[in-house]
Amino acid sequence: MNIWISLVFLILAYLMGSVSSAVWLGRAMKGVDVRNLGSGNAGFANVMRNLGPLVGVPVLIIDTLKGYLAVQLAYLIPGIASDSEALYFWQIIFGMAALVGHLFPIFTGFRGGKGVATGLGIVLAIYPFGALLSFVVFLIAFLASQYVSLGSLMAGISFPLFVLFLLPGDNVPLMVFSWVVAALLVLTHQKNIDRILKGQEHRAGIFKRK
Repeated sequence: MNIWISLVFLILAYLMGSVSSAVWLGRAMKGVDVRNLGSGNAGFANVMRNLGPLVGVPVLIIDTLKGYLAVQLAYLIPGIASDSEALYFWQIIFGMAALVGHLFPIFTGFRGGKGVATGLGIVLAIYPFGALLSFVVFLIAFLASQYVSLGSLMAGISFPLFVLFLLPGDNVPLMVFSWVVAALLVLTHQKNIDRILKGQEHRAGIFKRK
């Protein structure tokens, strides 16, 4: 294995994650920095609330894609067999690099989002069935509470359980990664958790009458 190729891909994955779509599209399409609005988060939910779906939907797609594509870099490393533990290892390493890039983007002063969409892209690439089940958990929690943050947290926490109980075989790298992602989501949503407990979290309001 060429360690230099892996290092180049690692840096590339971080730079892919650092593409701050929420900031750049907000400035280009609305002339504002979304980090100065609402929760101050450079992510899909804050963009949707403050800039609308015209900006929010592209942000969701781009942030998901950058996590998904970062994982695909593992297939370009010479000498790695498909479905091998080494492949899973590098997929996770590159995915984590993209996630770190999203959280701390070099292009926008290391002020990024919370990693939900990028994390979705990563798990879609590595374990799509588990990602689908986690999305179902998100929908249930979101529709029941109208809290996007609660749906994201429940989806993130459920993913390692799906890996543990439903994934065939013993995939240690993916198991470790799934718990790390769940822990990161809890850490990055501390303010949301506090607001939920106080009844102050913003509700999506999709069932409100006009």
